[in-house]
Amino acid sequence: MEQEVRLVLLGAPGAGKGTQARRLSEGFSIPDIATGDMFRAAVGQRTPMGLAAKRFMDRGELVPDDVTIGIVEERMSQPDAVAGFVLDGFPRTVAQATAFDAMLAKMNRRLNAVIEITAAREVLLARLTQRRTCANCQASYHLISAPPKTPGVCDRCGGTLAQRDDDSEKTVLRRLAVYEVQTAPLLSYYGAAGLLKTIDGARSIDEVYDAIVAAAAMQGGGRAA
Repeated sequence: MEQEVRLVLLGAPGAGKGTQARRLSEGFSIPDIATGDMFRAAVGQRTPMGLAAKRFMDRGELVPDDVTIGIVEERMSQPDAVAGFVLDGFPRTVAQATAFDAMLAKMNRRLNAVIEITAAREVLLARLTQRRTCANCQASYHLISAPPKTPGVCDRCGGTLAQRDDDSEKTVLRRLAVYEVQTAPLLSYYGAAGLLKTIDGARSIDEVYDAIVAAAAMQGGGRAA
């Protein structure tokens, strides 16, 4: 695909952001940039902002917005992100979104769209609470959509499969509640900017992907002037 694509994906845990980010990365030949990966890379490469973030992380503190934005800017300046990107997990607050807009303007870039992938709470619960992870190799399974060949046993290494603590129903419900509170202002912000498009994440992976591509095109696409 030749169109330049710059997207932000929003969605509750289990909505399918990661899956769609990977597909968009492959389909448009653009980097899939997840917040956690970006932080780890910056720290590992010992970039100026990575070192700044590490000082806060080592103390168990939240990384301030100015440092987070600095890490995003470092990542956006890398050659593979010039033709486009898909962001998963950033921005998380209106303050970050405002700073991100200013950063893009400075780079003479603009977003095609901000995609919110939604699904009913019962769908999200089913997706998250049925996940199992190998204690040995960390391979991931889903008891409904991608079960192991032998119950409780990893196909890859024969290790024991278990439910992660953050995939228990109690924890999932808490994660969903936190997401709803934190994200509501962000949805209003991007809605007011005319960038927000909501996609039904309960459909098939292919259908969700096609809907995201269509939504991005409806925002004009193309290159920044």
